Amino acid sequence: MVIVVMGVSGVGKTTVGRELARDLGWSFYDADDLHSPGNIERMRSGTPLTDEHREAWLSALATLIGEHARESHSMVLACSALRRSHRDALLAKTPDTRDVRLVHLHADAAQLRERLEDRDGHFFPAGLLASQFDTLERPGPDEDVLVLDAMRPVDELVDTIRTELDI
Repeated sequence: MVIVVMGVSGVGKTTVGRELARDLGWSFYDADDLHSPGNIERMRSGTPLTDEHREAWLSALATLIGEHARESHSMVLACSALRRSHRDALLAKTPDTRDVRLVHLHADAAQLRERLEDRDGHFFPAGLLASQFDTLERPGPDEDVLVLDAMRPVDELVDTIRTELDI
């Protein structure tokens, strides 16, 4: 199984994803680590990414997900997956999309801005948060996505994910 923990910057995708993977004994990947140097520099300088900028990145992530799913290697991926088209792209190389489960962490923009302003060592500036909310297409009722409040404690989120996904 592959679990993608998604949402805008600052919701805790990496923190929750890393803890979930540790708890399950699965591999963990952070999609930020697969961004091109050009994309990282764009974001660092305060320039939002376009879908064109994201195309190669999403393809690389889809390959990673597809390989893990085909080989039955369980993993957790922290990835923004802001638009439905991004989520569809992530599943494009997976033979059976039932092997991939999506978890959307959401929170209020003001709360997330505080988190981002307090965060050290990350290339994504708090000033780009609004562009992520502008890009975000919340999962629709026809998407099989577990939606959770990102402001809950990490251990509660991990327990809820495990319970709801039966893992």
